[in-house]
Amino acid sequence: MTDPELRAQSFDIAWMYLDRSGLLTGERRESARFILNRIDRMMLRGERRRLLLSNAAIDAYRLRPVIVTVSA
Repeated sequence: MTDPELRAQSFDIAWMYLDRSGLLTGERRESARFILNRIDRMMLRGERRRLLLSNAAIDAYRLRPVIVTVSA
């Protein structure tokens, strides 16, 4: 499997899980960037296990700080 295929498959697994579980919040483009950033960083360190990449991205997304704006 090539790196682009691994990246895409890992992203798809994470995205589908988060979407189906209702955990995707906010702007979808920013959520996608966050997930891909996590996968990319792990791949740069040499990780090539698809499920570990996707699960780490899911965990990072779930634990990310969320900024809430309040209207006055």
